[in-house]
Amino acid sequence: MRNTNIKDIARIAGVGVSTVSRVINGHPEVKEETRKHIQEIIEKYNYIPNNSARNLKRTETMDVGLLIKGMYNPFFARMVQSIEKRLSMAGYSVIIHYNIDNSKDIDAAYEFITEKKLRGIICLGGDFDQLTDEDIERLRVPFILTSTEIPLDLDKTKFSSVIIDNEKASYTAVMHLINLGHSKIGLISSGEEDRSVGTFRTEGYIKALRDQQIEKQDHYFEVGAYTFETGYLAMKRLLKKASDITAVFAISDLMAIGAARAILESGRRIPDDISLIGFDDIDYASYFNPPLTTVHQPVEEIAETTADVLVDILDEGGIHRHVIFDTEIVVRASCNAL
Repeated sequence: MRNTNIKDIARIAGVGVSTVSRVINGHPEVKEETRKHIQEIIEKYNYIPNNSARNLKRTETMDVGLLIKGMYNPFFARMVQSIEKRLSMAGYSVIIHYNIDNSKDIDAAYEFITEKKLRGIICLGGDFDQLTDEDIERLRVPFILTSTEIPLDLDKTKFSSVIIDNEKASYTAVMHLINLGHSKIGLISSGEEDRSVGTFRTEGYIKALRDQQIEKQDHYFEVGAYTFETGYLAMKRLLKKASDITAVFAISDLMAIGAARAILESGRRIPDDISLIGFDDIDYASYFNPPLTTVHQPVEEIAETTADVLVDILDEGGIHRHVIFDTEIVVRASCNAL
């Protein structure tokens, strides 16, 4: 065969282009039998790959998009690196766009796809509570929601999702505090405008109190916006109006660390006076003083699964999938028993 390319090798081997690319790049996640079969075909047809899988497939595929809600979040930063690495190994290039204005996330996704002529799109975070089947059909490319919440009434054959159970995870976090003897537990959430993960994490807090017959106190609630600064300011307000609290649950580590500064500035100690628990298990959490107890999300697994689902759909004609990962409490030094 003359002018053999990677697509020819994939067709002869009966696999997707991404699988051939993984073999060329020495990726470990290929069955040994499949690897040997592809290598034999490469040798038989004297196929000489270019210097990188990305160059090999640049003429074979289009770019894929990564739409990120907000400007910067260490949790998403780790995920972006893993997704990019995984997609690059499969021969794809990633274009990143941060949706930082007030446009609807689904509209931002449509404009991103249209402008960049994307082959597929991954959305990290964002509000999709009003998403409809018609919205998804309008995109006309594989669409994956990661680390957000999805409406229950959507046709799940039209898109994929890789998520956690935010309500369950938050419930577990608050139960950790309750089991330590706390009942006066403050909450720093993201407010009514966050109709995605913030709402479900708040519901987990409320459900834990209800199940333990602890009365919900409205003045124990404060609002931040997934930043150090807003967590700090929310905690200052919380301390003024609810000075009797013995513990605080912040729905992100960024807000929890900001809250910690406000607690310490007030002359209180963590965890002796106020126990503190966050959510996400970002890298800062384990290096903070005191190290932060938090809800751990399996970032690498979420990111790699997201990329693999997209590649499977694009290269193998796979069907859409919906994956829910478990979380766990990482117990560090920021919580004490009463």
